Amino acid sequence: MDEQKLASIIGTNIMRLRKTTNMTQLELADRIGYSDKSVSKWEQGNGIPDVRTLVQLSECFNVSVDDLIREHSDEAPIMPKKTRHLRRLIIILLSTGLCWLAAVVAFVLGGIILPGLKFLWLAFLYAVPASAIVVLVFSCIWHYRIARILSMSVLIWTALGCIYLTVFAIIGHHPTLWLIFLIGVPLQLLALFFFVWWKRAGVEK
Repeated sequence: MDEQKLASIIGTNIMRLRKTTNMTQLELADRIGYSDKSVSKWEQGNGIPDVRTLVQLSECFNVSVDDLIREHSDEAPIMPKKTRHLRRLIIILLSTGLCWLAAVVAFVLGGIILPGLKFLWLAFLYAVPASAIVVLVFSCIWHYRIARILSMSVLIWTALGCIYLTVFAIIGHHPTLWLIFLIGVPLQLLALFFFVWWKRAGVEK
């Protein structure tokens, strides 16, 4: 991308964000310590702010620097980080809610169709690892490292817990059934290795 094209993209983004936040060029200039003429020059694509100024602008508009230098379509306005994170949280909550809805439906329909079935309550237990899978998928898509580690840990141990309780409900007590949880130890170590050490090693973007 040539310099003039980049200047035009940055200028368009600055103007759009400034108008979205209802700021005048003078108000924006005062916030970042420049003159309104500098802001006008950038918005017209006649110059590119330096890196320090781009960081100031990103903090002022509550967006990332990448949002300032990347081209956006008119139909896809730049979304502030807080709003973006809130929408993502809502998506995760709604998606996990579907897992619990599926558990309720399975419990109700199972009780109607097979009223004598004793283990319908297991549907609610399996909703926990299912929810962890949903959170894990979205956290991988959106690069939320802490959420990835936590959701993977929840998935490992609740999945093993579901297997334990399912076997216990079917065959009853078994003296060595608890050994199934030992499987979680290497799985947890592998998860930490993959999501923490590999991340720091620069393998993951």
